[in-house]
Amino acid sequence: MLKEVRFYAFHGVMPQERKVGGDFTVSLRVGVDLTRPVASDDVADTLNYATLYDVVKREMAIPSQLLEHVAGRIGQAVFDAFPQVTTIDLTLVKLNPPMGADSEGAGVELHLTNEKTPS
Repeated sequence: MLKEVRFYAFHGVMPQERKVGGDFTVSLRVGVDLTRPVASDDVADTLNYATLYDVVKREMAIPSQLLEHVAGRIGQAVFDAFPQVTTIDLTLVKLNPPMGADSEGAGVELHLTNEKTPS
């Protein structure tokens, strides 16, 4: 799991948002069988969260208009990088969105299922 990882990125419908950027957070919970690492205490048997972060960081660096698009790309990139992942619960929030309201943020939540997870 990654919880509220902060990024400065260039996502938004308005051109100014993609030019000056803003703050975002990403939270990611992945479904994966942890039977082996629980028993082995070996990092090679688990999903490395530093590598997971690198996947998310790479996708957050690609400007997009819609948060839904960014979240979908992140999900697909995680499935591609970690075929053992069965599900992803992903929250992507734009902090201080330009909508004329005082809020902690606006964003999207996705629940994704990897249909190609090996049995």
